[in-house]
Parts: sequence; structure tokens; C-alpha cells
Amino acid sequence: MDRKTATIHRGTRRVVNPWQHISEHIEHETGVQIRGGRDAIGGGCINQAVRIAGEGRDFFVKFNVVSKSDMFVAEAEGLRELAATRTIRVPEPVCWGVAGDTAYLVLDHLEFGHGDKGAVLGEQLAALHRVTRADFGWHRDNTIGSTPQINTPCVDWITFWRERRFGFQLELAQRNGLGGDVLRLGGQLMDRLDGLFDGYHPRPSLLHGDLWSGNHGYLADGMPVIFDPAVYFGDREADVAMTELFGGFGADFYAGYRAAWPLDVGYATRKTLYNLYHILNHANLFGGGYEQQALRMIQQLLGELR
Repeated sequence: MDRKTATIHRGTRRVVNPWQHISEHIEHETGVQIRGGRDAIGGGCINQAVRIAGEGRDFFVKFNVVSKSDMFVAEAEGLRELAATRTIRVPEPVCWGVAGDTAYLVLDHLEFGHGDKGAVLGEQLAALHRVTRADFGWHRDNTIGSTPQINTPCVDWITFWRERRFGFQLELAQRNGLGGDVLRLGGQLMDRLDGLFDGYHPRPSLLHGDLWSGNHGYLADGMPVIFDPAVYFGDREADVAMTELFGGFGADFYAGYRAAWPLDVGYATRKTLYNLYHILNHANLFGGGYEQQALRMIQQLLGELR
């Protein structure tokens, strides 16, 4: 077991208050004395989060039910993978584990400012994408939101995307009872994916994997930070595409990225394919209008292939 990972055992006795054990874990790993204060802060739609005050250093703690503990282990490994590239700032994973009925992940707390250096974020993201390896995927599965994300390595990108991304979400859609048109037309698109990659052969780039506006910020000096990753090696266009899905990235970001590494002309079409993965995931998680949005995207892509 990684020394930064802890499971709190008390025989069969339930640990009522996990915070003492989490604080002790932080103190053991960092030497920082925890003062005891906790302030609830936004943890997204999947987890809860608090800020824990220490002597001279504060910590961001995400927590959830025990069944989500592996999700936190994968997130910590993803942050380490990103940090090792020394291309773009990420929060440092401090420790993680299980205390009673609570799974937790402790990160350094970062204070965000109001200014931004979007062009620097674009340049740094391009530098991250230049980190490559021989195949697509990653050494372990992780999650996209709370949905399993399958990362079994594959040397062929189209096969990887067809089976481990688009196809996997369509299987979930069938289990969840999504509309027949999504499944029928999605199946047609699955069979014709090759037509969206004529003359384009992406290399496996290290990706953040879930790069929407809520998963990046800027420090007081304007320098960028990315967090909450769903790391894997894939087509860099998938990361760039998601920045366009919900907005929140300025023109200077795209100018900075393209100046560092221009995008292929076919990106304008493929970005819809890559964002379809996330919209299908939202449909599977939340329902609502995402199903119809996914259907429109599938129809648009099939129209491009006529």
C-alpha cells in the first residue's frame, strides 16, 4: 500500500467522526499541525468538500462514500502524472484513504484570483499534449464524473474511441433506457467512424480528460491551474474540444494553443465527436435535455459523412 494511502480500521466498531483520522493522516504526511477548523466549500456535483486549516498551510479535502474510494486513488494518480510533466500547475495530492464510512482525498488548497493568463494556459496545455507514449489509454481505469472510464491500452485510436469511449456510453444508454434513435443512429456512426479521420493520425498525447471551465482556474498572479482530471493518453483534440463544450475559455487561450501547436483542419468536425462522449455521459448521469442534444450531434456527424 502506498504510504500516502490509509485505511482506518477499528475492528467492527464504526468510526463515527472521520475528521480526527483525516487530520492525523495529513499531519503524518506533512508535519503540519491541523488547527481543527473546517469550512464547507464547493466540491462539484459528485463529491462534497471542505477546507481544513493548518499551521501555515491549508488543505482541500474531497470526500464521498466508501464505494468511491478507488475514484480518489485514480484522481491522485492522475494528478501525479500531470505534475510529473512540469508543464502546467495542478494541486498536489497530499494523502487519501478511507476513514470509517468516508472515502477522502486531500489536496493542497490553492487560492484563486480574478486575473487570468489564458494564452499561457493554451501554451502549457499544448506542452502537456506533447508528452506521449506508444499506445492510447492509461495504466488503469478511472472515472468521468462518476461514470467508469475504461482505459485499457490500444495501439489504434479509432478502435480505442469506438470501443472504450463512444461505444461504452452507448451501452450505458441502452441499459438506462435512452431513446431508440440515439442507439440506432449511434450504431451507424460507430460503423463509420473511420470517415472522420481521413488523412489524420493522432498520436497518444497526455490529456487532462475532463477539461471544462469548472476544472481550471488562475492563481493570484494569473498563472493557470487545472484539476479534477480524468487522465489518459489520447488525441489532443479531445481536450481542446471539451474546452468549447460549455464555454469559459477566452480567445487568448485558443490563440496561445494554436500558436504553440496548430490544430488539424478536420478538428472542426471531430470536436463534435469528442464532445458527444461527454454529452452522452451527461445523458446517462442526469437525463434531461442531454439525450436530445446527443441525438442532434449524432445526426450532424452522420451528415458530415454523406
